Amino acid sequence: MTDTEPRTSGTTDGATTTGAWAVLLPAERFAAERLVHHDLLELTGLSEAARPRPGDRVAVLVDEPLRLVALGRVALASSETREDPDDPQSDAVAGSLVVAYTRRVLDEPVPVDGPAPDGPVVALDPARWRSLADRLGPPPARSTWLVSLDLPIEAASRAEAVRIFWSYVQDLGPRELPAFVSPYGDELAMQAFVLGVEANQDPEEDD
Repeated sequence: MTDTEPRTSGTTDGATTTGAWAVLLPAERFAAERLVHHDLLELTGLSEAARPRPGDRVAVLVDEPLRLVALGRVALASSETREDPDDPQSDAVAGSLVVAYTRRVLDEPVPVDGPAPDGPVVALDPARWRSLADRLGPPPARSTWLVSLDLPIEAASRAEAVRIFWSYVQDLGPRELPAFVSPYGDELAMQAFVLGVEANQDPEEDD
């Protein structure tokens, strides 16, 4: 599901929705969210004081400096989730809060005025949520990109080479493997990305 597709949460931004919340992500979690596209933001280990209800609106923030990185709505939590949502092999823990993204600006966070929330999940005045949402403006036009990942693999057959390839992808992931992206039809504009940011892969340019 993309940022521009409608979601059916059973509520709207009108009077039927009463709750609004701010979620403050740690720097490490923000970095993880930038690496892999998730439709859901899963948060665990929250205090009992934080009790958002399904359908409540959420502004996702990061601190130092304070910035808005996403909007979403509270979704129904599953019975369990993963300790590290970026790692499907991590230990399962009890689910606490699930936010369905409705808009992301992870690569270009929007500066936010005022103090940072005093906790990971805090109630937000609905007018404040609306003012934050208005800062994003209309969603940008979507384009088609070519993304590739090339690895030299030694194997006895093509099928074995594919199996080894996927093993490398699962073990190393976006934190170590460079992915190459270019606008569709303009392969000469290809750029490597590692850790969610542009990464120079030409050793001669490093000298």
